[in-house]
Amino acid sequence: MGETILGTGLDLVECDRIRASVEKFGEQFLAKVFLPAERDYAKRQRFPHRHLAARFAAKEAVGKAFGTGLGARLGWRDIEVKRDVDGRPFIQLHANGEELLRRRGGGRVMLSLTHTEHYAAATALIVSP
Repeated sequence: MGETILGTGLDLVECDRIRASVEKFGEQFLAKVFLPAERDYAKRQRFPHRHLAARFAAKEAVGKAFGTGLGARLGWRDIEVKRDVDGRPFIQLHANGEELLRRRGGGRVMLSLTHTEHYAAATALIVSP
């Protein structure tokens, strides 16, 4: 028997919205939303705001997949977007995220990201073990 989908989430972000937040709020915004490795990865890219926007969309999509959104039960920093050795993005959950996944009977969160000059999107699936 294969994995069962326990939750789905989709989010679309305007890249310029993230760029504007970085310009207006700087490190305060970055530290609130992104973990250090996520910020470091984006900074190494030609268009950092596009990669930040994709990670922002990923976190929103995960919140939607859990049905909680982002807030008291699941925070921005409970969700981390990482890349495997082949460059594929994946989700690593921390603290409240790990607990939510366990309580839902989930095994992992699958992730797909995309971005263009103007938009970034993410799809998240919570699947059983």
